[in-house]
Amino acid sequence: MAAFSHSFDKTSLREYDIRGIVGKTLHPADAFAIGRVFGTIISRAGGSRVAVGRDGRLSSPELEKSLVEGLVASGMEVVRVGCGPTPMLYFASYDQKADGAVMLTGSHNPPDYNGFKMMIGKKPFFGKDIQQLGAMAAAGDVVAEAKGSSREVDVSEAYLARMLQDYGGGAKKLTVVWDPGNGSGGEITARLAAKLPGKHIVINEKIDGTFPNHHPDPTVLKNLEQIIAKVLETKADLGIAFDGDADRIGVVDGNGHMLFGDQLLVVLARDVLKNHPGGTIIADVKASQVLFDEVKKAGGTPLMWKTGHSLIKQKMAETGSPLAGEMSGHTFFADKWYGFDDAPYTAVRLLDILARSEESLAEMHDALPKVLNTPELRFDCEEARKFVVIEEVKARLAAEGAQVQAVDGVRVLSDDGWWLLRASNTQAVLVARAEAKTEAGLERLKAQLVTQLEASGLAAPDFSGQNAGH
Repeated sequence: MAAFSHSFDKTSLREYDIRGIVGKTLHPADAFAIGRVFGTIISRAGGSRVAVGRDGRLSSPELEKSLVEGLVASGMEVVRVGCGPTPMLYFASYDQKADGAVMLTGSHNPPDYNGFKMMIGKKPFFGKDIQQLGAMAAAGDVVAEAKGSSREVDVSEAYLARMLQDYGGGAKKLTVVWDPGNGSGGEITARLAAKLPGKHIVINEKIDGTFPNHHPDPTVLKNLEQIIAKVLETKADLGIAFDGDADRIGVVDGNGHMLFGDQLLVVLARDVLKNHPGGTIIADVKASQVLFDEVKKAGGTPLMWKTGHSLIKQKMAETGSPLAGEMSGHTFFADKWYGFDDAPYTAVRLLDILARSEESLAEMHDALPKVLNTPELRFDCEEARKFVVIEEVKARLAAEGAQVQAVDGVRVLSDDGWWLLRASNTQAVLVARAEAKTEAGLERLKAQLVTQLEASGLAAPDFSGQNAGH
């Protein structure tokens, strides 16, 4: 047999995953190569068992088949858990004592995309790991071909049972609307809802890779219109939505108002901190100052960290944090759970809190301090230039004596509030956000941001659209 060697499309090897447009930048040959090289990495680390899952996209069965062939050719024992949410695959890697795991998913990307999320041992496989995988494929640096095996295992019942173990449940019977967005969490959502007390209405539970009802990204208000209408129509206590592979959550209160990722984290953190006084609660740099203040008020230690689910997971392990979250809706429980981002599990914990509380979610939401913020602003900036711009801005701010948090890009603090500028790890864009206590303050912060961008030769971002009340 000819020696193995493979080159990936240069756009497909990302910071947190391997991703591309099926038939253009991503093909079955790429899936085979990922299996062949990832299997080699696991083998050289002394492992032999890899768990594999897939989402409901039309291209996923074919790509999964090639991925498994590549793993088997590297001598791996492959445990195939079938179609389901990404967190179920993460759970399977613990449940099946796997040495590595690969999830075939396009997450919340358009239907013609697909991709691969990986973990090695109990850690995320990202950044330099992914670049190394690409280099090994190109060099044909793989173990000698060996015949592994593959078998199908249904872990869904074990996953549901383990989640429900952490539902203590109070006296309150809740009415809940669920929207898995025709993503791969659809079947699990329907089964989970059927096992929980209260009244549950599930919409868009049929797994459909064309996403016929709306795009499955629950952090975008437009994608929540259907669930908001259903919450108001049924007078439900809340609505819970998932992204395409159910590792991100979106929540709507009984008044039909969307909770941002940081607002949801406040509700969860207050409860978790009762059992972990002084515990470190991690959020990304895009989170509101309200979150950090509320965590402190609840007796926790707030920690601002870099955006990116793999980076957050790594920091949680380092600090022993019981809970973390991102504005994007990734929520990570290490309190009672495994530390990975899991939207169905987060839903169970949220419902447990609400069933025990005298307050409704809407009352909790309304009681949070009010601030004004821009939405997340994303604007094009060449790959080679984006990190340079951040360094230029940092240098100018230092010369001005500005108060800057430089965890991930620059977050500039002032009496008005704060503004943020960071380079995306996954795209050729800069990301900005600003938050203030007053409209006038927000305008001043936006003006400071524009001044810095213009000084680096970039046009002002489009601030159009309502500032988000938060």
